[in-house]
Amino acid sequence: QVQLVESGGGSVQAGGSLRLSCEASGYTARINYIGWFRQAPGKEREGVAVVNTASRNTFYADSVKGRFTISQDNTKTTVYLQMDSPKPEDTAMYYCAARRQPVGYIGDVFRSNEYNDWGQGTQVTVSS
Repeated sequence: QVQLVESGGGSVQAGGSLRLSCEASGYTARINYIGWFRQAPGKEREGVAVVNTASRNTFYADSVKGRFTISQDNTKTTVYLQMDSPKPEDTAMYYCAARRQPVGYIGDVFRSNEYNDWGQGTQVTVSS
């Protein structure tokens, strides 16, 4: 099992910046993909950004492309989400999630029910 702990959430003004961190522990060698999902009140959970831990290939939701950047440290136990130029619509609870299985179809990389381990979440609030 993998434990995930998020940090770095908070309040930010639109156009500012914020960096989220996720520290993974446990059987981290089993992680194939790790990344960020978010859920706003009254909305479904959606994928934001994910990285393949081996190839370091990154995947982004269209809504955040060009504004958010996902990265992982060299030990592959910490993953970051750099949020630049956030918008009020980015307000949500952000969750770190890890997936052990490879992705057969790349379009499935944001299927949340295929992620095995989840953090508790960190709230991000963007004000206009």
